[in-house]
Amino acid sequence: MKRRAELIFVPLPGTSHLVPTLDFAKRLIDRDDRISITILVMKLPFGGGGAASTKSLAASHPSRIRFIDIPDNLVELPPPQLMMTSPEYYFSLFAESHIPLVRDIVGDIMSSQSEADSAQVSGLVVDLGFVSMIDVAIELGLPSYLFIASNFGFLSLLSYVLTHHDQVGAELEPSDSDKLVTIPGFVNPVPVSILPSGLFNKFGYTLFVDTAQRLKDAQGVIVNTFLELEQHAINTFSGGSNIPVYTVGPILDLQVRPNNSDSEESPSRKILEWLDDQPESSVVFLCFGTGGKFSPAQVKEIATGLEKSEFRFLWSLQFSPQKNVSSDCSTNGGDVLPEGFLERSKERGMICGWAPQVEVLAHKAIGGFVSHCGWNSVLESLWHGVPIVTWPLYAEQQFNAFMLVKELGLSVELRLDSKMDDDLVVTADEIARAVRYLMDGDSEIRKKVKQISEIGRKSHMDGGSSFISTGKFIDLNF
Repeated sequence: MKRRAELIFVPLPGTSHLVPTLDFAKRLIDRDDRISITILVMKLPFGGGGAASTKSLAASHPSRIRFIDIPDNLVELPPPQLMMTSPEYYFSLFAESHIPLVRDIVGDIMSSQSEADSAQVSGLVVDLGFVSMIDVAIELGLPSYLFIASNFGFLSLLSYVLTHHDQVGAELEPSDSDKLVTIPGFVNPVPVSILPSGLFNKFGYTLFVDTAQRLKDAQGVIVNTFLELEQHAINTFSGGSNIPVYTVGPILDLQVRPNNSDSEESPSRKILEWLDDQPESSVVFLCFGTGGKFSPAQVKEIATGLEKSEFRFLWSLQFSPQKNVSSDCSTNGGDVLPEGFLERSKERGMICGWAPQVEVLAHKAIGGFVSHCGWNSVLESLWHGVPIVTWPLYAEQQFNAFMLVKELGLSVELRLDSKMDDDLVVTADEIARAVRYLMDGDSEIRKKVKQISEIGRKSHMDGGSSFISTGKFIDLNF
């Protein structure tokens, strides 16, 4: 890079997308002092925009990163009920409604930089879910780069979508769920039942097709993975074009949040103090993200399964809102746990509401993780060498779970195609069996996870695969 360059990021504001985007931005700044970053921040009408992360990052790099809030009163947002029908399509329309404002803001930034100014806008980095923002870059004569907060397998999935569209031209049918399909870069045939639900409705399917077709319009794709984790998929990817792909992960938010941790009554402190008293690698951690809520019937099965497993546990417990369970149940279980469970398990288990996941997974007492398989959670678990039991619930989590179990051999299968809105209850015996296998200290999966943890950490060191890929992104584009 011969000059100072300013990159403008347009991230999807949901926390699971925003946080890795911001951490990649921080990595670029730390890597080259000639790069500056502007983040355009959109506000979701239903919250969850990651405000704490943006404030923390802004404070750590006040002179080289800035945030511009896009006013939410100047856009006509899509109807909120569309989130229930097709979240993917909702965010597509959400992005399109912001295009005029983003174009004006970026244009103003460019026009304010005189030719003598040492820093010039060098491109837009847009979330894959905001692929329509590529039009802003084209109109303003800027290169665009797509940021994928998920894994490389998702890029392979987009290749399959194009093939399916050429052959069939319509969304998947529920009757296809028992079929197997071939996805480029996957060794094993993939069950249709684990593909994202958006592919089964017209709105979501149309968006997947459009996203896959528009990859060729970007000057590069940035993926939150590392070469050694998905080497086969990466080596066999073509995407129908010669678009450069940069594997720059694992991009993790490992910063410890205060959360009143100095207070003796804080949830974080109580959890970590309890873990301090447990033997090394003896505790299984159950946590399913902010959206992972269960019915009382399922909660009872989980509790019974944990009791049958006879292992220590830390359980971040949330209930489905439609079940009319009082909010205080999220921390103590209320009346939905099996009779006497709390008393019987008090010496070897802890139930909490919110849990500081990064700190918990880093704790020496944690030996396993029962997870919804959101990609950020997967990377955090692999980073700390903690093996996973797969219990996917929504979005692309079923696809992630399949990849972890069948393609990479890094996780224990509980379910691959479970969904949060299913009436099917995962039984206590299934849960106990998976937890016992997970916590086996001599299992091959545990050994493989420890190995990939070391490789993932080395990937960011000088000479590592992600270090090299990030360097190529900087050198070839600026």
